[in-house]
Amino acid sequence: MTSNIGILSPGGKNQANGTREIRRSSEIICSQEVEKKHIYFRKVTENAHTPTYESTWAAGADLYSAYDCLVPASGKACIKTDLELEIPKGYYGRIAPRSGLAVKRFIDVGAGVIDSDYRGPLNVKKGDRVAQLICEKISHCEFIQMMSLEESKRGADGFGSTGI
Repeated sequence: MTSNIGILSPGGKNQANGTREIRRSSEIICSQEVEKKHIYFRKVTENAHTPTYESTWAAGADLYSAYDCLVPASGKACIKTDLELEIPKGYYGRIAPRSGLAVKRFIDVGAGVIDSDYRGPLNVKKGDRVAQLICEKISHCEFIQMMSLEESKRGADGFGSTGI
């Protein structure tokens, strides 16, 4: 993966190398344009809502509940979106909690991955944004068996060893 560095120019114009320079007070920020991919979807019922990005640089598109649902304290529920998605090949969709709900209301979302070849329904109070879909590039790594591995500072310390 290569990273382009923009050349300083007045007015925040697009550069020849594909970057855009943005000037914020005395700070200069160079950024790549966001890669746009298409996610085709089908609304299974009229209750389904089109996923939305609520800000320009949001990583995840909000998913909306298609129905009212009562989740008991410390309970679990499968909340339906009534959407079917076609994730681009080479990518997968990750279902993640919305930060505000997780922090303010302690509502969490179980881990979920949508493979690019899955075509079934997605299950996430009608019209509430209850989760987000993050489209991430798949990277298949080649596994190479070694007799020994490079030493690291962390070593064999397990989950939670760096703090909570």
